[in-house]
Amino acid sequence: ALGHPLGCTGAKLCATLLNNMQQHGVKYGVESMCIGGGMGAAALFELCE
Repeated sequence: ALGHPLGCTGAKLCATLLNNMQQHGVKYGVESMCIGGGMGAAALFELCE
């Protein structure tokens, strides 16, 4: 899902972020998302190989 179906946007962003981190040898990445109703969330990922 590339649009904005509930719940799928965060999963797409997460998969894209982790793939790019692996391709470019980046150890840390941050993902931020809007939840709706004025809320938001963020996640910090560490690539462990």
